Amino acid sequence: MADFVITTFDWVPETPRGYVRDIRLRWALEEAGLPYRVEGTPFADRRDAHFSRQPFGQVPWLTHGDTSIFESGAILLYLAERSAALMPPDPAGRNNVIEWLFAGLNSVEMASVPWSIFKFSGDDEETPGRSNLNAFLASRLHHMEQVLAEREWLAGDFSVADIVMVDALRLVDRFGELAPHKASRDYIARGTARPAFRKAHADQMAFYEAADARRDA
Repeated sequence: MADFVITTFDWVPETPRGYVRDIRLRWALEEAGLPYRVEGTPFADRRDAHFSRQPFGQVPWLTHGDTSIFESGAILLYLAERSAALMPPDPAGRNNVIEWLFAGLNSVEMASVPWSIFKFSGDDEETPGRSNLNAFLASRLHHMEQVLAEREWLAGDFSVADIVMVDALRLVDRFGELAPHKASRDYIARGTARPAFRKAHADQMAFYEAADARRDA
């Protein structure tokens, strides 16, 4: 079987390190024990070859033999279909994982990402638009807190749904917004304590530290 190849940016500034979405793929592949390697694509000079793989000029994408697939959620589902460590094979378990995978992407991350853009920019001006974003995120966090207060993982055992949800929530927690949400913070702690996450995170940080060294050489 061909190895899985993750393509991510060859370098990024310090702020997004540890959060670039190839970490989701690294984490999943580590959990599944599937062989993979990581390749870089230029961050500063995104050419036609990049857009032919990822039409929005983002990362990551995954290559597996003749298959090339983009969007982290789609890639995680592709990987989950190849490992019971990421999604159970029975129809009910599979459907439960898939619904929570999409909830992480469409219900939580769609609230957290626009909110985080303002946080990263340092723009704290209270405007009607900002107030609406804050309220939207607060509502999503409230509902997730209720869910996570009653379960260890989203869909029974740990799955790709947890990879997405932990990653989406830890971005919010980076800015302290989860302080009142104990169950959510405990959930993030469980996820990020897993050996597969710790290796994925360390490997991503090392990848960009090596890129710094090449730029400084």
